Amino acid sequence: MRAAAFAALTLTLAAPAAARDISLGIPIDCDLGRDCFIQQYVDHDKSRDAMDFRCSTLSYNTHQGTDFALRSLEQMRRGVNVLAAAPGIVGGTRDGMQDRLYRTGDSARLNGRDCGNGVRIDHADGWSTQYCHLKRGSVAVRQGDQVSTGTVLGQVGLSGRTQFPHIHMTLRKDGDVVDPFDPDGQIQCGAPSTEDLWQTPPPYRPGGILDVGFADAVPEFDEVKAGDAAAAQMSSDAPALVVFGYAFGGRIGDRMQLRIDGPAGVLVEQAVELGRNQAQFFRAVGKKRTTASWPSGRYTGTVILLRDGREVDRVQGTTMVR
Repeated sequence: MRAAAFAALTLTLAAPAAARDISLGIPIDCDLGRDCFIQQYVDHDKSRDAMDFRCSTLSYNTHQGTDFALRSLEQMRRGVNVLAAAPGIVGGTRDGMQDRLYRTGDSARLNGRDCGNGVRIDHADGWSTQYCHLKRGSVAVRQGDQVSTGTVLGQVGLSGRTQFPHIHMTLRKDGDVVDPFDPDGQIQCGAPSTEDLWQTPPPYRPGGILDVGFADAVPEFDEVKAGDAAAAQMSSDAPALVVFGYAFGGRIGDRMQLRIDGPAGVLVEQAVELGRNQAQFFRAVGKKRTTASWPSGRYTGTVILLRDGREVDRVQGTTMVR
């Protein structure tokens, strides 16, 4: 296949799309909002800033697609299928690229293959969908194959230019990017479009908590993202009890409130404010052990994400101390 099929393109939103001339299914086999979520949308801001179709910050400059993200690398390792969003013919594929977190300086290694392992499907009337960042060795279709809505294309991976496991789907009409959440591109802040191109429109979440867990020290962010940081059971002589919250869609001024309740009552409670917009982030609070041992029993961590004083999300996690 031609390498250009998966090259990064300059963002050009298409002319207004005729209503419902393509109808899309969800391109990932997961419970959306429960074990996967939409982290980024198409960028509608033509300046150096970014704006999603709800005039919010769930995008980044020139982002061309919709990112359906998993909660952890452990999920990716178990395997989550990528699905064709509409019927069509496979126009191109790529496989064999390594699954690894993108780091500064990796552009030369990628050599323009930012999409990583992927599939492009050509649909009727000039429509196409492109699926990026598939797991190495998972691509299950070949150029020329005919697919239906829901056909398995491969699995979610970490190939190409990405720092979290997700499937990036770009919709195009005659080569131009179309946002399936707002196909005419006529954004009116405060009045989201009533027209979209989804069979069942995914709910919009302005941010949320991905995981809550306990550890005996503040974990490294890579451990949190991998799903390896949380301990279901801890020793009574642990040097500290720490609760962490892992979240997405953070905005400057958001507050993450973290609290630990144990057998003796509230152990620690603290709110931390975000100083900048962050696609993914985590915060942690805890208490060092000052006695011979922690009281045995169940400890509950409660993490609340607050925006402008209102609750965006609330999640609890537990650990047993023995």
